[in-house]
Amino acid sequence: MSSPSTTHLALPHWDGGSRKIRFIQLVNLTSFRLTDCSNKSPVVPLFLGADLFSNTDIRTENHPRYHAKFAKKGFATKIHFSSAFRFHGLKVSTANNSLWFYSVQGLFRVAFEMYSKQEQLHVLENFQDVWKSQINDSPLKTSYSLSVQLDNAPPSSLQDTESRREMSQPQHRQTLQTEHSQLVVSTVREKLQSLDDKLSSETHSYTEQLETILLLLENIERYMNGNLEEKDVTDTVIALLKAKDWGSVYSSSLLCGVGRWLGQQFHAANGSISQRVEDFKVQHIERISDLPPAEELVTELFPEAMQTLLLHWMGLSEESTVEKRHSEFPILLLILEFANHNLITGVAHVLYSSLICK
Repeated sequence: MSSPSTTHLALPHWDGGSRKIRFIQLVNLTSFRLTDCSNKSPVVPLFLGADLFSNTDIRTENHPRYHAKFAKKGFATKIHFSSAFRFHGLKVSTANNSLWFYSVQGLFRVAFEMYSKQEQLHVLENFQDVWKSQINDSPLKTSYSLSVQLDNAPPSSLQDTESRREMSQPQHRQTLQTEHSQLVVSTVREKLQSLDDKLSSETHSYTEQLETILLLLENIERYMNGNLEEKDVTDTVIALLKAKDWGSVYSSSLLCGVGRWLGQQFHAANGSISQRVEDFKVQHIERISDLPPAEELVTELFPEAMQTLLLHWMGLSEESTVEKRHSEFPILLLILEFANHNLITGVAHVLYSSLICK
């Protein structure tokens, strides 16, 4: 018979489609809870590693190694519980009384590495709201020691706990979202108050930045009102890009980020570009050896943004002479043909064949 000081815990579980995934809610570095209650600080839901790895190709004896791998990336943590806690339905060594848990980000990582496509779909459907509400969470520590359970009314018996294991998912999601929203609003208000204090006391210190600050605030307001337009975003991004010298082109995280984003956008447009090229080839099948000038082909077949990027990259701005631009357009066209995997000109076909042969 258990001593009076021992608390038996039956973890609530989340319905993940074909999986029932048990979880706890991390409140702080030493506290947790199992149930929802009102007027409380934000929590971090943590999902039981044993449930995530069940019915996968990973053998049970190898689970600790995989848990440790995910823990190094901040997706998993080993939680050491006080000896006062015992777990219903789980085999836990009383020597260390510890269990592995995963953040919702870690849950998604496990799902997309180890689950079938159908199970991945179930995870997306059932956990996307939790993922959104916890998107700004910091990586997990490799371990926590929890000694305090903060549920308002701990169940007096194991049967009471069992009756509350089936938690309403919509209600739980709504609670998490509300808590997160309240935290974000509070943080935003603090930031705005801090900005107001600085501008009130040190206006002269920010003279050069005031126009950019005003532009940002105006577009924040447009964004909140739902009438932010593409031009507004363009003005804001350009203003921030020009705000200071961002350092060497060889080690600029800013340029890497912008380049990655541009590349992803251009890659996503490949389908529509291919269709446009195919339509062009059908229309010009009779005179494929007598194509329009390179500049016309670039303008007709490829997005203006690609042309703009390469023209400025090659030093061919609007101020360049017509002759200079005209002489460089065949090279620009060739680059676009290769980058988009859509060969049009005879030169591109010959070069491609030569490169492939080598």
